[in-house]
Amino acid sequence: MIALVFILLAFSGLPLFLAISGLALAGFAKESLQLSLYFAEVMRLANNPTLMAIPLFTLGGYLLAESNASRRLVNLVQVLIGWLPGGIAIVTLLVMALLTAFTGASGITIIALGGLMLPTLLKSGFSERFSLGLLTSSGSIGLLFPPSLPLILYGVVSSVPIDKLFIAGIVPGLLFVICISLFSYLKGRRNALFRPSEPAKLWPALKGSLGEIILPVIIIGGIYSGKFTVSEAAVLTVVYLLIVEVVLYRDIKLVDLPRIFIQSSVLVGGILVILAAALALTNYIIFTDIPSHILNLIKNFLPNRWAFLIALNIFLLIVGCLMDIFSALVVIVPLILPLAQAYGVDFLHLGIIFLANLEIGYSTPPVGLNLFIASFRFQKPIVQLYRAALPFLLIQLLALLAITYIPALSLASVALFSSK
Repeated sequence: MIALVFILLAFSGLPLFLAISGLALAGFAKESLQLSLYFAEVMRLANNPTLMAIPLFTLGGYLLAESNASRRLVNLVQVLIGWLPGGIAIVTLLVMALLTAFTGASGITIIALGGLMLPTLLKSGFSERFSLGLLTSSGSIGLLFPPSLPLILYGVVSSVPIDKLFIAGIVPGLLFVICISLFSYLKGRRNALFRPSEPAKLWPALKGSLGEIILPVIIIGGIYSGKFTVSEAAVLTVVYLLIVEVVLYRDIKLVDLPRIFIQSSVLVGGILVILAAALALTNYIIFTDIPSHILNLIKNFLPNRWAFLIALNIFLLIVGCLMDIFSALVVIVPLILPLAQAYGVDFLHLGIIFLANLEIGYSTPPVGLNLFIASFRFQKPIVQLYRAALPFLLIQLLALLAITYIPALSLASVALFSSK
């Protein structure tokens, strides 16, 4: 009864961390468990060595979003591939994926790049419907690429090595990018205006964006070569971006830094408070063996792993519509892990499936978050965004099927790096 009360309060607007904390404390009291177990979980989270990466990578993403990095990257990629049929659409997709990988939030990407890219796409001959659909769906397309904050958060919640998650997400992330790029190429061949190649602009564009394009190489190369850990990479990211964006390019003024620090801290604070409460609730769930009861119940309906994966995809797409990705990770993952283990699903593969579903859920009607952000940003009716996002949603669902039922897409590259 108490659990139902807190669930109803959460839907009525009670902050999620209070609802989860209430559920955990009520559960501890019902089972006569010591309430110190709740606070012990908070302390365990605080002592997690990879926890520091979350606020630092978030701050790095905010620094990139506040600078003119996106304009410089658009200029470079446009010179490189803008002459292709549909090239400007592919440019948009690539830059949005890169920015989302660092910010970890699709809304920031749509707000930051939407005003720049929508007029450019329309001038290049793409229809308004295609352009809106591309910008809406591309807002979350980079969540599988390192150093994506959701990847790190899944690693913390599931105790899966974050460096392995970074590797596992690359091929599935590229699959999404390739599928939408192919669709953009085909659209560009039919409708878009062609622009000539401009080799003379390559060096100025490369020189202008060198500060940003070096960063992923340093961070990812350093982690996989063993030069530094994920947390050390996060520190390096912030220091590097402060030097590049504040000192060298001077896109960000010193007086702007406190505001940026506060904005990123508010986001991180919300995530960490929910995470601590969710881990405490997980302790209660494990103690009362709730996953075993759920497993015994669903085994009657899901006889094998393939049926479980189908049900999981449907469930996560719904979750992706209704919850933000950070809340979904900390609330749903602890419940799913024991079930996935019982059906023989690798936790690395599960993480990629989980994030791929939530990535798509952002653009899934009727209540996907990206749809409402895009509707607000472009001042378009929400129903118009539904129609615009539908072709991209279908493409992403096909890619999701491949990611779900071909585990090698996620696991082969991890095995390859681990063998070296």
